[in-house]
Amino acid sequence: MLPAIPLSRVPVISTDQMIEVDRIMIDDLGIDLVRMMENAGRGLARLVLELARSGNWHRVVALVGTGGNGGGALVAVRRLVGWGFSVEVHVTRPIGDYRGVPLQQLEILDRMGVTIRDVGTPIVDATPSMVVDGLIGYSLAGPPRGRVGELIEWANATDAPVVSLDIPSGLDASTGENPGAVICANATMTLALPKSGLVSGNVAPFVGDLYLADIGIPFSVYRDVFGLDASGLFDEGDVVRLTSEEDSRTASSRLRLPMKPEH
Repeated sequence: MLPAIPLSRVPVISTDQMIEVDRIMIDDLGIDLVRMMENAGRGLARLVLELARSGNWHRVVALVGTGGNGGGALVAVRRLVGWGFSVEVHVTRPIGDYRGVPLQQLEILDRMGVTIRDVGTPIVDATPSMVVDGLIGYSLAGPPRGRVGELIEWANATDAPVVSLDIPSGLDASTGENPGAVICANATMTLALPKSGLVSGNVAPFVGDLYLADIGIPFSVYRDVFGLDASGLFDEGDVVRLTSEEDSRTASSRLRLPMKPEH
């Protein structure tokens, strides 16, 4: 079971602030994206494993973009396959367009025998028991188009529960607005700190249950740069559930995916 903490004690950050945090990690501290993506993927795989235990959901379809969000999702796929899950990966662009960590992870998965559906193949033939959304992170710019939009529509139409990495694809991380198609997630595992768009307005139907994962960012970065106190968030584990005050006492004992939201 994952520990739970009240959302009210957790600071939130904007997209611009998260971009600056990433810059500090890479340029000032020398902690590269590979390490952060590995941490993100490990946390996501852990969450999927915990959720799967509650429903025996071990057939996963992963939707992965070309950026860091896709890279983290692919790390999670690698770990899930190692734990015995059946996972099928769907990419948003020709595999030759992928670079860096996402490409490296795709190559590893190919050597592991994982099915990778290129853009020219049908989105999915079989019904999965869970969908992992790693299409777009906090770098959303305008409405999702093309293959990304198609995959979002497919995910929302399937009966399978959806788990989003960092933020539901199509949702603006800072404002919570959705300029076009947006994933309706049953659960979202956000990274480092919650983005302000995850807790603004009427985003609950898109976000679902909200989790937070530690990706190795020192709390001193938030304190020194933004004056935020993020100490103690991961004292009980590197993935925690964020809850309202009234249900924080029981959340860790009822870890499960809610029913698919209406859309």
